Amino acid sequence: MSSVNYVPVENNNNKPKDNRSLIYGLLIAALLLTWGYVIYDKSNTKDKIDTLTSQNITSTNERDEVRELYNSSLARLDSLTGENQLLTDSLTTRDTEVTRLKNDIRKILNDKNASSSDLAKAKRMIKDLNGRIETLAMEVDRLKGENEILVADNDRLSTEKREVETRLTATSAQKDSIEGSLNKTRNIASTLSASNINIVGINTKKSGKESETSRAKKADKLRINFDLEPNRIADNGEKTLFVAITAPDGTPIVLDNSSNFASAEEGDKPFTAKVSVKYENNKKVPVSFDWQPNAQFQTGNYKIEIYHNGYKIGEGLRNLKKAGLFG
Repeated sequence: MSSVNYVPVENNNNKPKDNRSLIYGLLIAALLLTWGYVIYDKSNTKDKIDTLTSQNITSTNERDEVRELYNSSLARLDSLTGENQLLTDSLTTRDTEVTRLKNDIRKILNDKNASSSDLAKAKRMIKDLNGRIETLAMEVDRLKGENEILVADNDRLSTEKREVETRLTATSAQKDSIEGSLNKTRNIASTLSASNINIVGINTKKSGKESETSRAKKADKLRINFDLEPNRIADNGEKTLFVAITAPDGTPIVLDNSSNFASAEEGDKPFTAKVSVKYENNKKVPVSFDWQPNAQFQTGNYKIEIYHNGYKIGEGLRNLKKAGLFG
């Protein structure tokens, strides 16, 4: 019996399997999923960024709009308060509320994280502020109207005042003129009158005995006598008379350079003597006084003028002669 060699046949089904393809596939799939997720995440992130950017732009625009409204309100308020001092004074009574609104609005505008609702609240407050500003504007119009009326009234009153002052000035001038005329008339009417003027030269002996003389060399003084006539208008009491004596050479005889009085008709006039007389109303009052020069009498006419109230009330002459052959 022949022997047969048996060669075993290789069975491929029992050969180990190669899993690399599967692993590669899984890796590729995982990589694709990873890239897909990354792309999706980046897309979502971009969308979020775009959304936030859009929101930020919107918020910025809203903030700028609110700020513009607020600045406009402040400008209007400053304009109103600046043009009327009375309104500025009136605003102090409500300044607390206006200040509170301004501070609250400014606080929201300065908050970088302010939300749309916050900005909407700021808009409402600005609307409230504008309402108060409009009230102030109406007050300005009312005050302007009242001020125009007051200005018109003041102009009218000023015109009337000037007219009254003009009339008063004219009336005062007329009054002064009338009073001046009355005073002048009263002064003239109350001026006394001198009569019976007698002027004599007096020679005084060593014994003191006096005698009349018409000689210049012998005369020591002049004695002037006259009567003041009755005057019903003149008041009782002391009356001042001025006596002006003019020397024969025409020179006024005065005590000093300041011896002047106000003459009604001649202006300032020098006087020689001032005589005080106690006068009794409606009675004839005799007056006598002596005048003695500081030097020897001149020969010629001595003129004696008597004044009262500035008016000349009497005048007389006394001639002093040269000494005779026997002195």
